[in-house]
Amino acid sequence: MRSNRAKLRAGVSMAATLPMLAGALALGIPAAHAADSPNRDTLAGTKPAWATAKADKGATADSSQVSARVYLAGKDAAGLAAYAKSVSDPSSASYGRYLSAKQAQARFGATKAQVAAVKSWLESAGLKVTGTTQHYVSVTGDVAAAEKAFGTQLHNYTKGSKTYRAPARTASAPAALDGAVLTVTGLDNAPHKASSKEQLPPPDAVFKNSGPFSSYYGSKIASTLPEAYGSKIPYAIKGYTGKQLRAAYGAGTYTGKGVRVAITDAYASPTIAFDAATYAKKNGDAAYNTSQLKQVLPKNYTKTEECGAAGWYGEETLDVEAVHAVAPDANITYVGAASCYDDDLLDSLSKVVDNHLADIVSNSWGDIEANQTPDLAAAYDQVFQFGAVEGIGFYFSSGDNGDEVANTGTKQVDTPANSAWVTAVGGTSLAVGKGDKYLWETGWGTEKAALSADGKSWTGFPGAFTSGAGGGTSKTVPEPSYQKGVVPNALATANNAAGNRVVPDISAIADPNTGFLVGQTQTFPDGSQQYSEYRIGGTSLASPVIAAVQALAQQAAGGKALGFANPSIYSKFGSRVYHDVTDNPTGSGLAVARIDFINGSDASGGLSTSVRSLGKDSSLSAVKGYDDVTGVGTPANGYVQSFGRH
Repeated sequence: MRSNRAKLRAGVSMAATLPMLAGALALGIPAAHAADSPNRDTLAGTKPAWATAKADKGATADSSQVSARVYLAGKDAAGLAAYAKSVSDPSSASYGRYLSAKQAQARFGATKAQVAAVKSWLESAGLKVTGTTQHYVSVTGDVAAAEKAFGTQLHNYTKGSKTYRAPARTASAPAALDGAVLTVTGLDNAPHKASSKEQLPPPDAVFKNSGPFSSYYGSKIASTLPEAYGSKIPYAIKGYTGKQLRAAYGAGTYTGKGVRVAITDAYASPTIAFDAATYAKKNGDAAYNTSQLKQVLPKNYTKTEECGAAGWYGEETLDVEAVHAVAPDANITYVGAASCYDDDLLDSLSKVVDNHLADIVSNSWGDIEANQTPDLAAAYDQVFQFGAVEGIGFYFSSGDNGDEVANTGTKQVDTPANSAWVTAVGGTSLAVGKGDKYLWETGWGTEKAALSADGKSWTGFPGAFTSGAGGGTSKTVPEPSYQKGVVPNALATANNAAGNRVVPDISAIADPNTGFLVGQTQTFPDGSQQYSEYRIGGTSLASPVIAAVQALAQQAAGGKALGFANPSIYSKFGSRVYHDVTDNPTGSGLAVARIDFINGSDASGGLSTSVRSLGKDSSLSAVKGYDDVTGVGTPANGYVQSFGRH
């Protein structure tokens, strides 16, 4: 399951064909064949790390039901990865020689013979094929059939306070399939989830910000409140608008015209068209042209209560309004998933790639790396690699809990932002001054202290860590070539002497205390649904902002798709096209004052007053050069134009 992050409103080469199956394979391979048998090919990563002997509660009943997806490796998995790398590398002769979706599938996708062979194997084991796409074959059946098919036993294991089913040893596929299977998901899973059609719930309860506000950074000083860091501090801004963000990140005259941006989230806001149009009109953004905002939605939604469907409405709203604010002429396609679970989110990403719905894809959702399993990582990476060969770049928010220690007790990064095939977007606190002048940025990390009872001091200043940009070193993903020579060795080798992937790659505004103004229909205390505006933040904001800036850069490049942009992003490291963000740019400490409605909607429940210190991101630090809060930095004047010079 993946979570949305917009919660900080206030705060192998294979033959083209396969031989017909015969003999033992056609009859089904008995479960007695071990995963390391010469007749079987191991499907690495299908036994989760938490399925230990100590946690083993015994075999799962043979009659229990399993729903799984068998992902197809295609006819040239190694070739796909190699082409994805070369086509994205500015120093490669293949740079920018993208394939169409049809060409990519013909060159690297699974053949009809491979699909038929996989289906025959699964059915011969007693599983029922429930669906087939160019990416996977979905099946259902009992545990006995699943064990027979995948050459393993399924046991029950404790994980925390719950019990889950998982393979007792790594799953496998018949060697006669000649590597046609990439992986299988669903052998380990939580209790069964509903799959019936569900109606989307109404919007969440209203959230509003109390004032006073600054209209730009420092415009209104909290003169009656205590000092912080030796001086009076400004009130938090009401929320930056597109005009201010465009100025801060060097948009110039570029508007994203002719560029397609996709956004993926779960579910779909029923009021998005109205909200987006109303927001644009109220805040000086260009009006939407006919068909400029489109939605691609599933027939049915599932797990709406479990996933908190209404909470995703604000995510979509933020993403759409932020992209339009920064790239007002870009075409936006929202691709909603049927739920917040990996299978459905993978389906949404695949829709973008299979139909080439956009060249740039913003994704403001994710989970902690500890919850990612290698089988799912392989499925995600395959989609990202297909995207890369087609010239599609994926951007993922890096997370809102800093190093995740306060949230999970373990220092770790988020996923899919940890993939070496996506651009991970970190976060900053942004100061835009009078006349839309860029002043400075810090790495996003907030510490909060409340006003004392007598109003003369801040209690326990600077206070406790509340939130901050996700980042750090992956424990599972090797260091990609584009990071070598840029990412400091101490970061790259933090979890592995050979070097691992470090997150993020680039960053943009994320701090909710210097956040973005959004407009959304919400449910008020009297039960009415009304449009209202509030300030929001999180790397859920940073991702669509960077996606929009990339749309401007693609326009500057004459409309040529930027594709997987990391090699290009890192090739510009150290140049003036980036703001090199540090935690204390003024040298004196930075903070803002906030007054909030305790009930989130009005003053009837009272007010709370606090100071929010900036640049305090858990154990992570924004320093000169590359860092694990802001990556290479944020776009500056010249960044957009630099992509037109390749």
